[in-house]
Amino acid sequence: MRHLREFPVSDGEQRAEGETLTVTQFEPGQHVTVIGTSKGRGFAGAIKRHGFHGGPASHGSKVHRAPMSAGATDAARVFKGHRGPGHMGHEQVTVKGLRVVEIDAENHLLVVSGPVPWPDRRPADC
Repeated sequence: MRHLREFPVSDGEQRAEGETLTVTQFEPGQHVTVIGTSKGRGFAGAIKRHGFHGGPASHGSKVHRAPMSAGATDAARVFKGHRGPGHMGHEQVTVKGLRVVEIDAENHLLVVSGPVPWPDRRPADC
């Protein structure tokens, strides 16, 4: 057992403790919630990470992709929550409302339609 997941059960259903659940409990057309790890992008600048617009491109400007000011000059620190450059991605992401397209019970696969959060390079154990 590699993964532990919770599935809600309707009032009339009874499940035994330790019972193995398979993909056959899903139906095509049903909507599911998928939780995964987003693609890691390493250290990213403020424009890529937060969608900032950047500075002016002409008229002698020398600041194009920098995040500009870090806040008040007399604070002597950067306030919590300040959006700036840093590590982007490789975090848990939840996508709700993905539609089940197909079920492959033989290979234990569930095919869903939509943006499943997962890095391009999969680990060896998947």
